[in-house]
Amino acid sequence: MSAEVPEVLDAWRMVAARRSFDGRLPLAAMARLRDLLADTEGEARFSLEFGHDALQVPFVELRIDADLPLVCQRSLQRFLQPVSLTQRLALVRGEAGSDEDVEAALPPDYEALWVDDDGMLRPAALVEDELILAVPLVPAMPGSESVERDWPVPEDEETRANPFAALAALKKP
Repeated sequence: MSAEVPEVLDAWRMVAARRSFDGRLPLAAMARLRDLLADTEGEARFSLEFGHDALQVPFVELRIDADLPLVCQRSLQRFLQPVSLTQRLALVRGEAGSDEDVEAALPPDYEALWVDDDGMLRPAALVEDELILAVPLVPAMPGSESVERDWPVPEDEETRANPFAALAALKKP
């Protein structure tokens, strides 16, 4: 991670000070993301901005730009998937899922980020989580040929006898 961004931040102090950070994180440093990638060449550029909105909801706004090396599932070739995202996360105290009403009360453009009681937040883990969510379920290189076609049925299969025809004959009196 970049020298400007601490490894661990106190989320509540950062919100009170309205701090912001810019950093870079090599893809090789993200252990959970590594398994989804073709290789670990490259890095993710990110920025974190802490603050309160007009409703006094504490938030961290995360911006990430990266090119993720993926394997196309159509052609099995390596390609770079550009990722550019902005995510505003409402900082919520407690354990994840402990109060569903809190999540329902958040403004519509927010996702809940549950922060432990100690208030410590790991920027690298936050960036890695968002990049994992950005990886497509089935990576496909732009411009690759789609396999969604009508495959013709060979004539011999169409004319082949139905295997259940003999059962129909047994059923008739």
